Amino acid sequence: MGSRVHLAVDIMSGDFGPRVTLPAALAALATHPDLHLHLVGNAPDIKSQLGQLAPPQRQRLSIIHAPGVLPVDGSARDALRGAQDSSLHYCLRLLAEQQVAGVVSAGSTVALMALGRHRVSMLPGFARPALCSALPTDSGISYLLDLGANVDADSQSLHEFGLLGAALARALDGIESPRVALLSNGTEPSKGNTAMREAAARLEADAAINYYGYIEGSDLYAGKADVIVCDGLVGNVALKTAEGTAHYAARRLTQSFRRHWWLRLLAQAAAPALTEIEAALSADRYGGAFLLGLNGVVVKSHGGSSSAAFEAALAQAVRCIEQDMVPGLARYLEKQEIQAE
Repeated sequence: MGSRVHLAVDIMSGDFGPRVTLPAALAALATHPDLHLHLVGNAPDIKSQLGQLAPPQRQRLSIIHAPGVLPVDGSARDALRGAQDSSLHYCLRLLAEQQVAGVVSAGSTVALMALGRHRVSMLPGFARPALCSALPTDSGISYLLDLGANVDADSQSLHEFGLLGAALARALDGIESPRVALLSNGTEPSKGNTAMREAAARLEADAAINYYGYIEGSDLYAGKADVIVCDGLVGNVALKTAEGTAHYAARRLTQSFRRHWWLRLLAQAAAPALTEIEAALSADRYGGAFLLGLNGVVVKSHGGSSSAAFEAALAQAVRCIEQDMVPGLARYLEKQEIQAE
């Protein structure tokens, strides 16, 4: 693949397809001069829209024809048996064949996980990948996983997620001993369900893990842990609740500022701080989630992503590749002699 970063982009994925993914791809090319993108999707549509955009970086684009699109509401079995000419199938095939170093898609999480396990394979010792994203905190970022790929995670899976999250924080951020916490409904040892309590015992007994203990949802953004572990149901609900609360608070602030003239003056003074907070929480900054545990870089962007959010997902994938995230995960796990049961 040469010295350039080669990335496969599922152009047809998401709610808006090429209308969002193509402008994001071109913006990423402008930002990352060593990036080469393999645009996977319906070639006539891609060429037509590229012609209208007239990208100056055309020599750093390859177009791979894949006319099929997997349904967003299909099962894992549907994805595995689905159209072999789908854009997602082709993207992961390129990764498995090492023609690219990473994949970015806004397609179905279920399909991405099933096809990722089938085509790309897992890191040794791990059974299932986990969706992981960075959250802004008072002291930097925390990694939250799982975000929806595994809604019924048992204690062994939660233990594996802790290992993967710690390895990620070590590989990407250089944290020697990442603090790993479990997201629960209280901080007392008696809290949580059976799987959570068993996972707590596993993590506490693992000498390779710097186990912090339980944290509650109110501490998601407090920076108490570098890695926060939960099953996919809890993680997905927690993340979307936080996003919805932020949008609600912004709407109420806007309504309050419009109600009185003196509040409008206050709004002007507070505008820089509010803009900074909004930017920190925006999906346009944290536009994708890593599918951790696969033997390759796979970033999942939200189906309803804007071009800015999809561009952020591309930037995340580039960063993971440039910083050798997957080899770093493997080296860290091997060094610690970590092997999942």
